[in-house]
Amino acid sequence: MKLRLNRKNTIGLIFFLAFIISTSLIFQFEERFSAEDWKANPTSRYKMVDDLIESHVLLGKSKSEVLELLGEPDSILQNKRDIILYNIGRAPSFNEQQEDQLLVEFFEDTVILVSLAIE
Repeated sequence: MKLRLNRKNTIGLIFFLAFIISTSLIFQFEERFSAEDWKANPTSRYKMVDDLIESHVLLGKSKSEVLELLGEPDSILQNKRDIILYNIGRAPSFNEQQEDQLLVEFFEDTVILVSLAIE
């Protein structure tokens, strides 16, 4: 029995394979969040920050729980909002190197927002 793919099936197969390859490459170079690695390697936090944000680990936690998990912050902002910032190091890049920070915002001692802030 001979299997013959028509043009639509061939294009679909190419897109499917491209998706599988790109997904596996993303998982290959991105690290999972680990509190121990976060505290031990502050210059390579950029490798795990996406996992930390996307997993929503910090949402709903108290400030003391966040400090226990991530350690002491690099900056604290307490104007109208209660915000702590963690430096995440510089990710390798071909263009201008900006240092990003992890921004954790609290409302009544509970995390309501976790995002990246460009310094």
